[in-house]
Amino acid sequence: MNIVKERVSYLKGLADGLGINEDTKEGKLLIAIIDVLDEIAEEIDRIYGEQADLEEYVDAIDEDLTRLEDELYEDDDYEDDAFVEVECPHCNEKIFLDKEVFEDEEEEEIICPNCNEPIFIKEECECDSEDCNC
Repeated sequence: MNIVKERVSYLKGLADGLGINEDTKEGKLLIAIIDVLDEIAEEIDRIYGEQADLEEYVDAIDEDLTRLEDELYEDDDYEDDAFVEVECPHCNEKIFLDKEVFEDEEEEEIICPNCNEPIFIKEECECDSEDCNC
């Protein structure tokens, strides 16, 4: 970013060396333009500094989050088999459902996140008994 500030400083020196002053309309304009460029260069430099601070902060947060994830998922109580893979009969995409969905006594349906069609979790019983516990 110092390149922009250096170039603005060069323009200021050039204007001074050429004897451009605010006595003429053109001189006022050129000096005003150079002043605005100087302010822009200062603001860009400030923004770059703040951006660097934010990047450091985000990196620190990322490292902390990674450390927490490692601690959380290293826990032996975490169940890898807590989900069941089900294939949608409409779009044939595989989705993962919580095992607790299958433990409910009532017939349930869920909506496929891929095709938005209903998927019936409990299959209908093939026997004709009303007291069936299949």
